[in-house]
Amino acid sequence: MNALVIIDVQNDFMPDGSLGVPEGDDIVRVINSIQDCFDLVIATQDWHPHDHVSFASNHHGKAVFEKIDLDGVGQTLWPDHCVQGTKGAGFHPDLETHRFAAIFRKGMNPGVDSYSGFYDNNHQVSTGLAGYLREKGVTKAYFCGLASDICVYYSIKDALAEGFPSVFIEDASKPLNKESFEDQKKELAGLGVRIISSSDFF
Repeated sequence: MNALVIIDVQNDFMPDGSLGVPEGDDIVRVINSIQDCFDLVIATQDWHPHDHVSFASNHHGKAVFEKIDLDGVGQTLWPDHCVQGTKGAGFHPDLETHRFAAIFRKGMNPGVDSYSGFYDNNHQVSTGLAGYLREKGVTKAYFCGLASDICVYYSIKDALAEGFPSVFIEDASKPLNKESFEDQKKELAGLGVRIISSSDFF
């Protein structure tokens, strides 16, 4: 069974959002066009409390995008984004969600960030996504969404670690930093990840 995992296609990650990904809204149409190609469609959703440790606003004297050490783990300080219950945390209004079999929320612990859809950044707490995919009999996972170089990238790496052959749909995703993502793409390809476009489905 093939599953489509749609990562964080939320308002705050759109170009006019608080943590906007360039051209992030361009992927919505693409994602809608491929959903019917899959046996199973699921989504992840950043869902932060207002006092989340990753927000620069919660660190006096620190600036947005500054990096700090957090319990031995590097942490980028982000603008407040995807705060629970806010419009910014909602899915893009044009994203078709009727085929979503499940939504996995992440980043809910105020004390640790969570880029991957599978685990928090310390790999201490699972979202249950891996178990869900196994229970459903998923044999291959396809990933898309926002941002390619952060939450999509770390989700794919965790999927591989959990034993799921993984495919990255490039035109259904956008990176926050295009330059750094070129190296990440090479890394993923070297790990056996197929990199395709939506046109490969038609």
